[in-house]
Amino acid sequence: MDSKAERRLKAIQGHLLLNSIIESTSQLQTNETSGEFVHGQGYSVVLPEKLQTGKWNVYRSARSPLKLVSRFPDHPEIGTLHDNFVHAVETFQDHKYLGTRIRVDGTVGEYKWMTYGEAGTARTSVGSGLLYHGIPKGASIGLYFINRPEWIIVDHACSAYSFISVPLYDTLGPDASKFIVNHAVIQAIFCVPQTLNTMLTFLSEIPSVRLIVVVGGLDEHMPSLPSSTGVEVISYSKLLRQGRSNLQAFCPPQPEDVATICYTSGTTGTPKGAVLTHGNFIANVAGSSNAVRFFPSDVYISYLPLAHIYERANQVLVAYSGTAVGFYQGDNLKLMDDMAALRPTIFCSVPRLYNRIYAGITNAVKTSGGLRERLFNAAYNSKKQAILNGKKSSPMWDRLVFNKIKEKLGGRVRYMVSGASPLSSDVMDFLRVCFGCVVLEGYGMTETSCVISSMDEGDMVSGHVGSPNPACEIKLVDVPEMNYTFEDKPYPRGEICVRGPIIFRGYFKDEVQTREVLDEDGWLHTGDIGLWFTGGRLKIIDRKKNIFKLAQGEYIAPEKVENVYAKCKFVLQVFVYVAVVCVDPEVLKAWATSEGIKYEDLGQLCNDPRARAAVLADMDAIGRDAQLRGFEFVKAVTLVLEPFTLENGLLTPTFKIKRPQAKAYFAKAISDMYVELATSESDPSPLKML
Repeated sequence: MDSKAERRLKAIQGHLLLNSIIESTSQLQTNETSGEFVHGQGYSVVLPEKLQTGKWNVYRSARSPLKLVSRFPDHPEIGTLHDNFVHAVETFQDHKYLGTRIRVDGTVGEYKWMTYGEAGTARTSVGSGLLYHGIPKGASIGLYFINRPEWIIVDHACSAYSFISVPLYDTLGPDASKFIVNHAVIQAIFCVPQTLNTMLTFLSEIPSVRLIVVVGGLDEHMPSLPSSTGVEVISYSKLLRQGRSNLQAFCPPQPEDVATICYTSGTTGTPKGAVLTHGNFIANVAGSSNAVRFFPSDVYISYLPLAHIYERANQVLVAYSGTAVGFYQGDNLKLMDDMAALRPTIFCSVPRLYNRIYAGITNAVKTSGGLRERLFNAAYNSKKQAILNGKKSSPMWDRLVFNKIKEKLGGRVRYMVSGASPLSSDVMDFLRVCFGCVVLEGYGMTETSCVISSMDEGDMVSGHVGSPNPACEIKLVDVPEMNYTFEDKPYPRGEICVRGPIIFRGYFKDEVQTREVLDEDGWLHTGDIGLWFTGGRLKIIDRKKNIFKLAQGEYIAPEKVENVYAKCKFVLQVFVYVAVVCVDPEVLKAWATSEGIKYEDLGQLCNDPRARAAVLADMDAIGRDAQLRGFEFVKAVTLVLEPFTLENGLLTPTFKIKRPQAKAYFAKAISDMYVELATSESDPSPLKML
């Protein structure tokens, strides 16, 4: 593919940039190796898809227009995850690597660290232990627990001994876990005591499993199963001892070998297993590391699910860079406490959390009253103007206002990265001002081994997801039924399609669904609708699926509307079908007090028409500020106290709302709202699912 691209380029020297991507304010310098082909400054370059007949619609990173990145430029010998970790152990032997908080007398204390060298030794013991138990090279190994050092070590052991790691979400429930174990023919499972108890209830239904290793379990507490089951249950510490006593040489994989089968929970149906190779991971991280550089002096907090591609890819970059990783306690409600103890320099999260940080700070400012509110606004406006103009703001504002806010995340964060769903422009600008650090947004998916595009560090324009990862190329394909075409003015629009060494092999044992997303020319069809914005930046504007069609024919992308309403002070979470709002109880109580409204409990207050009216009015104001179109405004709300969580089945592990499940869960509330609207409007326009 790259040689073809090179021929395409050489045949059309000097004409790569569309006028829409030339931008004098870009921080990016022209790529020296392609100087004769690239004119002007922009974040992307544009090529024709085919030399003779193709449209000029294929975008690549201006950092590497001639050749898609597949290896780290500084270390081209690293072709697999095993190579990557060998490099890390050799280079950062005595550096801090994996950290957890230790309990002293029942109280959670400081972080205790394992070095890169110690982790390397442990991975050899784990891999040798698996071979000792007769688990063959190429076997699938399940990981059935949340983020902790052992997860990373087992994953490294899989890479070193050519096993295939298969994450199991403890939040997917027993049925999905059982499906994955059988579908991937998993032979050994690493779990914790809680997930062991779940597995023992369906052990007879997962016949491929031969070994269960319990992390954090004591030898004397291991259940002894009848030999007829053919399953042995041992502690992780026993596996380490057995491996140390029977050390085996590595069985290094090749770049084209499968590294993991990453099951995407999806919002409907059974999970799909995305097959990713070692080469996929290395290409993706090598390309995306152009935008975000980690260092041995950095500290990263790991709390996003390791079963999800976002965190997996980050861990590859962490190891390559020699960065330290501190794990959260396992409770999102204690995350801020973990941040204060760890004081990370890198914080990767999702819009849901950034929206809560934004809402929490803005609400605190509004309720602080008079002088404090005026001081914050003056500081915010002054610093924002300085940032937008590429200047340094007065250090006085940090001392007076922003240093206190920075301390909420430990005080040392230099990178904040957002992914998984779009982050609104004003929230991004707000984070840049308040935390005084680089705030970047990226876009990716499991099927592309993570990053498809990301913002450049010097880019101060918000509201987009940057330019292509140098390891892939992107084109927009017309979606006529939604009136999106590449010919749209002023910006081309269409379904985002991706090609390059980051693209997965396909869905495991599922040719039909693989062919639905992967075409014969190697383009992955993402289902997301994009727009090429000024400077060759990609903007996500819609989704082919998860779309409402109103009775009058307009389409609505609910995630876009939900992201707008998430900034409402009352709103902890929102599901837009009509609108179900999980309210912030503290804000609701403060509002009731200010209005002199008496109530027996919060449930009664949620049902009070005055409370619903107040929330709807605040959402309307937020919607007007965001310039929602008339038909995108919510017409009715139901207030609930129970959050949308992984446990109650309303969120995916990447914190996206499971729409069909949410619709069923809130069926009565939705029905009641339609009845209410029907009586108040002569011509109601109920939403219909496409």
